[in-house]
Amino acid sequence: MSTTKKQLHVNLFEMNTVSHIIHGLWVHPTNQRHRFNDLAYWTELAQLLEYGTFDGVFLADVIGAYDGFRDGPETALREGLQIPSNDPLLVIPAMASVTKNLGFGATFSTTYEPPFSFARRASTLDHLTKGRFAWNIVTSYLPNAARNFGREGEVPHDERYVIADEYLDVLYKLWEGSWDDDAVVQDREHRIYTDPAKVRYINHVGPHFKVAGPHLCEPSRQRTPVLYQATGSNAGKEFASRHAEAVFTGGLNANAVRANIADMRGRLVRHGRKPTDIKFISGAGIITGKTDAEVAKKLEKYRGLISVEGRLAHSMSRIDFTKYHRSERLSSIIERRDPGYDQIGPRFKPEQTIGEVLDQLGSINYGRYFVAGTPNVVADAIERWLDEDDLDGINLVQYHSFDTARDFIEYVVPELRRRGRFREAYRDGETLRERFFGSGHARLPDYHFGARYRDPAALLAPAQPLAFPGKAPEGTELSMHELREKTSAPALASRS
Repeated sequence: MSTTKKQLHVNLFEMNTVSHIIHGLWVHPTNQRHRFNDLAYWTELAQLLEYGTFDGVFLADVIGAYDGFRDGPETALREGLQIPSNDPLLVIPAMASVTKNLGFGATFSTTYEPPFSFARRASTLDHLTKGRFAWNIVTSYLPNAARNFGREGEVPHDERYVIADEYLDVLYKLWEGSWDDDAVVQDREHRIYTDPAKVRYINHVGPHFKVAGPHLCEPSRQRTPVLYQATGSNAGKEFASRHAEAVFTGGLNANAVRANIADMRGRLVRHGRKPTDIKFISGAGIITGKTDAEVAKKLEKYRGLISVEGRLAHSMSRIDFTKYHRSERLSSIIERRDPGYDQIGPRFKPEQTIGEVLDQLGSINYGRYFVAGTPNVVADAIERWLDEDDLDGINLVQYHSFDTARDFIEYVVPELRRRGRFREAYRDGETLRERFFGSGHARLPDYHFGARYRDPAALLAPAQPLAFPGKAPEGTELSMHELREKTSAPALASRS
């Protein structure tokens, strides 16, 4: 029986915007968030994370505005809440140019842009990073995003995953099947760069996409980038069990987290994969310092800057709690059926006062995956997350750029290393997939769904649509409220 301790995977959770998750803190006098338009912000950050031997930087994204709160985008605009925001993909080459080992994960939606152009973009990034690119697969949920791409409303939830499954089918055909491994010969004598006999059309024809190919890029080191996904619904979990290699998950307590992970491992087996083929990652808030007094001072400063209105806007709340008297109880809102009363999710109790709700919204506590303390305290918590909850890693939420990362590197990393929980150094030249799954695993395993297209004959076979059998086992299906609470942002609504 192995006595090797599980080591922590850690990404810095980022977004190419002013205010990503912890709203209001961009006004901190030494916070660098306002520099997000400056390329130097991203290269400095990348060098810091590489110095700290982070797995990578994970770039979130949305393609619409949060305009549900107070019936418009005004609060989001005033708060800098993911608007203005820039394309996450475009900063990756700059960060890659100043690093050798840091990984880069970026969010891109399958719902509104065609797969052929994204396949080319992703392969380009995998080439430029030498196999350090990951894609966070999302289907987009903001109503404004749908309107931005000419739709009157959102594509229904499960239908988005049906579209995404075919989207992945097209991508696998392009990434894995269109070019043979030895198609590029670079034969100067005979003036042949690519052997035409080893490149093929994919001729995909499906309900949502018609793509001829061939792929325009030669094979990159990973071919298919590492596949990330955040999901809580039954359809999303089924999709992830077929495709994903890292899942951003969560739960209201340790038992819920373990149940979610166990459910996913069971689904993996049903899709012909191994139970260990997915790494499970949760968003985590960590505030640390040399002494308890130093930590308390940071906590007090951050709490004083948190924006409750920003959190309400991010959750697309239809209830403006700031308009009620602090002494009024939620039960009164529910009894009167005030607009948005049905949106009050499990995070709040009917007997709570508005004041208690506002104080809760103004908290920086991330629930189970929040710890404020000296390095020993933080390391103890991380070990519980790894051993008791069965997590593999965290997305480190930023309270301050770049102090959150600096503090983790200066204080927590040495303590984790002392305990055998964090790498001492990178393995030079490894791909991001190899960092997760070991040397020699630069590409999807042969039994992964996408690997079937390495056989040219499989390009001609009928597609195998993903089915969503039944409902998730009781207690294992996360609401969108719970998922965003643990992996993205505090939410009020139970939306899946």
